[in-house]
Order: sequence, then C-alpha cells, then structure tokens
Amino acid sequence: MIHLTRALVRRWLDALLHIADTPERTAAAFALGVFFGFSPFLGLHTLLAIAVAFLLNLNRVAVLLGVYSNLPWIIAPYYAFVTMAIGAPITRHKIPRGFESQIGVLFQLSLFHLAFWHRLFVIMKPWLWPYTVGSMIGAIVLGAIAYPLALAFVTSRRRIHDMIHHQKHHP
Repeated sequence: MIHLTRALVRRWLDALLHIADTPERTAAAFALGVFFGFSPFLGLHTLLAIAVAFLLNLNRVAVLLGVYSNLPWIIAPYYAFVTMAIGAPITRHKIPRGFESQIGVLFQLSLFHLAFWHRLFVIMKPWLWPYTVGSMIGAIVLGAIAYPLALAFVTSRRRIHDMIHHQKHHP
C-alpha cells in the first residue's frame, strides 16, 4: 500500500509540471487545495476549492491535486486526531463517560438504517466545535507546509525538465 501511495503522489506531483503557470502560483493553488482537502468542510471540499480557484484565478488542476491529497485511508485518523488533540483542548471539551461504549453500540446498528444515522448525529453533535476548530487549524498548518514543499518540488522538477529539454535540442 505504501508503494501505491508513493506512486500516486509521484503521479500527482508530476502533473504539476504540465501547468503553464509560475511555480509560485502553482504552489499557491496546490496549498489552497490542501487547505480545503483537510478543512472541516467534509463533503464540500471539491466544490469550495474550485469556486475559490475560479475567484482567485488559480489553476484548477493544481487545486484539485491538493484537495485529493487527503486520501481515503488518511481521512478518519486525521479528523479524529485534530478533533481530539487540537479542537477539544482549545474548546475545553472533554470526552464524556461512556463515549467508547456509545460508539460500540452505534456500530452494532446497520449503516443502512435510519437508527444508525440518528444515533451517530446524537453522539457526535457535541463534537461539532472541537471538530471545526481542530480541522480548521490542521488545514491551515498543512496548507502552510504544502506551499514551500510544492514550490521546491515544482521549481526543481521544472529546472530538471528544462535541462533535459535543452540538452536534447542543443547537443
């Protein structure tokens, strides 16, 4: 699975080379996508990111690459971590007694029944603010980290690409 992830990341990042924009704007678009990809707006990531990309006239491909950097096997651990480690302490929210058993009972219900979704809403409603605060801070931090990393990657790959292209045409 790690090999698959590396190959997928390499393909996404290589796609950045084909964007005819400055490295700074490409990195900014990617970082914006990372922000939305890890933001509390779960389910609206793509629509919001594309809308902001249009408003700021940023490359939509780079934004989408950033949004989809939040891979399916990362989503649950990420949101659980930022909610509990960042959002809960900031909002002074404590895990209620019996929370683990409530979750256990929840997963005895079928995902395909309304009772599951109603119970999930009741259990998770008090966590709305810790989730929002934690994932917003996490998204800002990850977006800020993504910008210099994407800028360095795009700049170095374009430099290598230009050197190879120059050698082919000027032996």
